[in-house]
Amino acid sequence: MSPSASVRRSLVAPALCCTLLAGGTACGGDEGDASATPSGTSSAERQKFAKTRFVANAGIAAGATYQWIVKPYRAGKFKSGADGRKVALVKAGLAGTLAYNRLKAATRNAQGDPTLARAVAPLTAGIDALKGLPSKLRKGDSTDSVVSSFDGVINSVKDAGKDAGAEVTNRVPSAGELARG
Repeated sequence: MSPSASVRRSLVAPALCCTLLAGGTACGGDEGDASATPSGTSSAERQKFAKTRFVANAGIAAGATYQWIVKPYRAGKFKSGADGRKVALVKAGLAGTLAYNRLKAATRNAQGDPTLARAVAPLTAGIDALKGLPSKLRKGDSTDSVVSSFDGVINSVKDAGKDAGAEVTNRVPSAGELARG
């Protein structure tokens, strides 16, 4: 490479960066602009979004419960001496924590829709009862009752959503989502 080409490149790159930076800042709008002010959301839109968020959160809880709690339990992964038992129990504990968090979020979402709120209201005690179960699941304590508790609450939430016009389908979260719980 000739010295003149090297000099041109060293001058072109900063000039290009400055041009892009100046152009990017020139595109920004005035912060006081009225068109940038968020508008209110109608009651119907809030209700629609409440159902959508409810379905998404409940779906993640249902998927995590089925994939990492119910399915391994039925396969015998939680039994003493089973291959991969420790990993299955840790994943189940993480899934239980994620399911509990998503179910709590789903009940908050349900408050935006009167029909959904009435359908989900009786389930809050059952959801709250799940709070301590993930740690029991990680330890392997009373697996039968823990699995049946999670499965029962998930099915009740799915039924309540269906009755309120917000059908919940299982959405299995990724391992990353499970770890973030």
